[in-house]
Amino acid sequence: MASITLDKIVKTYGASTAVHGIDLQIADGEFVVLVGPSGCGKSTTLRMIAGLESISGGTLKIGARVVNQMEPKQRNIAMVFQNYAIYPHMTVHQNIGFGLYTSKLSRAEKDARVQEVGRILGLSHLLERRPAALSGGQRQRVAIGRAMVRDPQAFLFDEPLSNLDAQLRGQMRLEIKQLHQRLGSTIVFVTHDQVEAMSMADRIVVMREGRILQVGAPMELYNRPADMFTARFIGSPEMNMLDAELSGDGLGFGANAGRVALVPDALPPGLRQASSPRVAVGIRPQDLAPLNAGTTGAALVLHGTVRVAEPHGSETFVHLDLPSGSVIARAPAAASYRPGDAASFKADRDSIRYFDRETEKLVA
Repeated sequence: MASITLDKIVKTYGASTAVHGIDLQIADGEFVVLVGPSGCGKSTTLRMIAGLESISGGTLKIGARVVNQMEPKQRNIAMVFQNYAIYPHMTVHQNIGFGLYTSKLSRAEKDARVQEVGRILGLSHLLERRPAALSGGQRQRVAIGRAMVRDPQAFLFDEPLSNLDAQLRGQMRLEIKQLHQRLGSTIVFVTHDQVEAMSMADRIVVMREGRILQVGAPMELYNRPADMFTARFIGSPEMNMLDAELSGDGLGFGANAGRVALVPDALPPGLRQASSPRVAVGIRPQDLAPLNAGTTGAALVLHGTVRVAEPHGSETFVHLDLPSGSVIARAPAAASYRPGDAASFKADRDSIRYFDRETEKLVA
């Protein structure tokens, strides 16, 4: 196992820059997830760590070694790809053992390693089968096994679950997290799925357009997103944003006036630090609750018209139309909302976030 250090790492393709001088320290044994939309540079960053892409600038260390010029096989890391990359004509045993093809271990030692990896991954009863006889989740475990058998310093995962159905993705998320807990290995995992990031990572790295926006523990990013992009990207459904403007009397909602009520005392002192009077008021759907008769203490109240209600079993998400847009709010599963109904929702002071509209940065 080893730490991984990215110091001002740059990747260019001709005149185009894909990764803009990023800095990242991944501790030994840490599970770090790189997350962001397609084209944000996360897979390119992973491939530079693996040695599959050259580094245009900066320094990359694995442990204490600078590996910028090292070939992939010299870095002692293992990569698991989206498409499994296992050989259809080989058995599970042969596929897992292929990672030891160039090692100097004896046949008995190789077989012992394959048997041990098969046991850890629950593949012992499948070792003589070929990939065609396996499910998607089992094939992905074979790909992980081929990486594990080499006992690498770190594991790199490049969107390994995107080809699986929803049920298998959930199962494989659990298995990969349990594997990390069992082995204590350093893992760098790339995904565009924030649910995968939230459920597996020790720390999440949010990337956009080749830059790192924020690094932190999952709930840190969820509760205190550093900017509007992170606020919307982390969390499902995404955070609601209401346009507002600072004035001498407090915060005005323009076209929303009369449909949005913000208690003046709820405004945080740091809000005046915004670089412009234009502010985005952010509230997560999970923090908007139905406003019932006699409710007191709400810092923000929204009055709107129901567009659609989405039952999710344990809860219902209500899409509420306001004069200048819409928001999503959470209601109890037993609540009944029909399109066209008038509905009101409230949020508490501590659940509201304020962003500068010009810089998109969190200000309070």
